[in-house]
Amino acid sequence: MRRNSGAQLPERIARVAGSRFKLPGRAQFTDGNRIRLLTTGEQYFPVLLEAIASSRRSVHLETYLYEDDAIGRQVTEHLVQAAARGVRVRVIIDGYGGGEHARRLVRDLKRHGAQVRIYRAERWWRMQRRLFRRLHRKIAVIDDKRAFIGGINIIAEPDDEPGPRLDFAVACEGPIVSVIALAADRLWWTLSLSRLHEPAVPFPRRIGSRNRPRTQGGVRAALLLRDNLLHRRTIERAYTQALASARRDVLIANAYFIPGRRFRAALIDAARRGVRVRLLLQGKIEHLVQFHAQHALYGHLLAGGVKIHLYTRSQLHAKAAVIDDDWATVGSSNLDPYSLLMAREANVLVRDAAFAGELRARLEHAIASESIAYGPEDMLRRSWPVRVFDWVAYGITRAAIAIIARDRNY
Repeated sequence: MRRNSGAQLPERIARVAGSRFKLPGRAQFTDGNRIRLLTTGEQYFPVLLEAIASSRRSVHLETYLYEDDAIGRQVTEHLVQAAARGVRVRVIIDGYGGGEHARRLVRDLKRHGAQVRIYRAERWWRMQRRLFRRLHRKIAVIDDKRAFIGGINIIAEPDDEPGPRLDFAVACEGPIVSVIALAADRLWWTLSLSRLHEPAVPFPRRIGSRNRPRTQGGVRAALLLRDNLLHRRTIERAYTQALASARRDVLIANAYFIPGRRFRAALIDAARRGVRVRLLLQGKIEHLVQFHAQHALYGHLLAGGVKIHLYTRSQLHAKAAVIDDDWATVGSSNLDPYSLLMAREANVLVRDAAFAGELRARLEHAIASESIAYGPEDMLRRSWPVRVFDWVAYGITRAAIAIIARDRNY
């Protein structure tokens, strides 16, 4: 395909290429996968670093944040060593989340034979709607045999908290790896189109040649993507469909929780059917406007029968859920306008009772030992200036959605 010199090409190209850009199905399940739950960076990074160290052919890494800290330097060192062994190393970092360190990595890793792309490197003084369409997903693919998806950035745990961030990732083996690898290859291809000084990258068309064998006793799983082309509502739709069919229990852990009307209605409808609906949400202020905006929604949810728990041990960064006995998802997507309307996100959806049970047990522990219940009496204890600020923050959020995401029904 002829290259285009424009810096931002995905939307334009998709209008021309059409269905060639579709991954197979919006949530196509594959059987025979091995999906391992990794809780917090303390579990995730040793496994990721071991996978990079054992790589033989290729490493593909995508992240929103890539910090110049102890963890970031370890990851960089492993990537450099892999490139020195002749492994093809590709890294994609969001231009805003990666900051100046991402631009230094472009220079530093290139010297060692690795390739780095910055996703939308605009500056804040260029105020355009597309500036807010970021790469928020966290993906790693090793030798097209192992893949990692979750909410954990390349960042060390906070020093000023009593414990690590509550966050999750999954390590994947089996047929789903081919689907994840295809998504990674296609984003790399898209970002390579405007690089006229480099050889053209062929368009990744099929996954058949890289299908992985099923693992014995493996589980049923699907990749859920969110982008601004063909998967605009994929993750939100997976949630609302599961909520509509829920019969016993819904447990959602989400760091930034400002869902739209459809999602809130689905939660309340489930609660009114007698389903136990619980939310594990951020109990500490990280982003002031977001924190207060989501508090504006708590009264309506509580009145509808939804139970709310605020995580207080450390920072909550999880994007995970368990519904009934065998529906579970882990990934990068929050339930807020940024994730559901503007960012590239990736979740893995698992239909397996054992995996769902393991994730549920960790979330139950967080509710019982690391959180506080938040009820109607807590709403009443908030002073009227604070409640006014809640609604001001929510109004700011709604106005920003209408302008940036062009979604006035959120």
